[in-house]
Amino acid sequence: MTMKKLDSKVNIIPIIAKSDAISKSELTKFKIKITSELVSNGVQIYQFPTDDESVAEINGTMNAHLPFAVVGSTEELKIGNKMMRARQYPWGTVQVENEAHCDFVKLREMLLRVNMEDLREQTHSRHYELYRRCKLEEMGFKDTDPDSKPFSLQETYEAKRNEFLGELQKKEEEMRQMFVQRVKEKEAELKEAEKELHEKFDRLKKLHQDEKKKLEDKKKSLDDEVNAFKQRKSAAELLQSQGSQAGGSQTLKRDKEKKNFF
Repeated sequence: MTMKKLDSKVNIIPIIAKSDAISKSELTKFKIKITSELVSNGVQIYQFPTDDESVAEINGTMNAHLPFAVVGSTEELKIGNKMMRARQYPWGTVQVENEAHCDFVKLREMLLRVNMEDLREQTHSRHYELYRRCKLEEMGFKDTDPDSKPFSLQETYEAKRNEFLGELQKKEEEMRQMFVQRVKEKEAELKEAEKELHEKFDRLKKLHQDEKKKLEDKKKSLDDEVNAFKQRKSAAELLQSQGSQAGGSQTLKRDKEKKNFF
């Protein structure tokens, strides 16, 4: 299932790892079984190209070797007079770069020396173009019209572009109207607040005037009371003065009468 998902995205070259774990006869049967399962499940593996005469023969031979049986090793052992990557077992040595032991050299030759450019070309012209086509279809770009007739991608692009510009203009108009509406609402709020402030100012001004008038009336009333008090005081002082003078003249008269009497 994983290989089926990947075969439309990358070049698949099947290999058998740790191939030194089985015998030559078992390996041959295993290769046949794997190839049969890949075909029956519809998994598209990379086939070395045979249309180029210079590499047709070797690629045809290598296609028959698929999947490649490989052995890996991180150790280097001295075999003869050379240091070679190999795996040491009690019964012998498996050399990684010995074509009689595994297909590692064949795989390396096919990938790096013979078919590198074809692998790149396949990746670009097949897998990437398929990916790009799927992405364009997801975005609404198709090379056929609703009647399944050929349709220019440029025309599709222009149609999508015009549709996008129309939606953009529509959104811009909606945003402009929304902005204008919000400005109007804000202006109405500010005017209402200004009106409330003027009304409050008028109320405070009237209240101040009323308080001022009350104070002036009270002051006038107090001034009137003070003037009346002064007038009463002056009258009282005048009466007291007149009374004192009248009393003094009567005393003098009695004293005179007494003197005349004696």
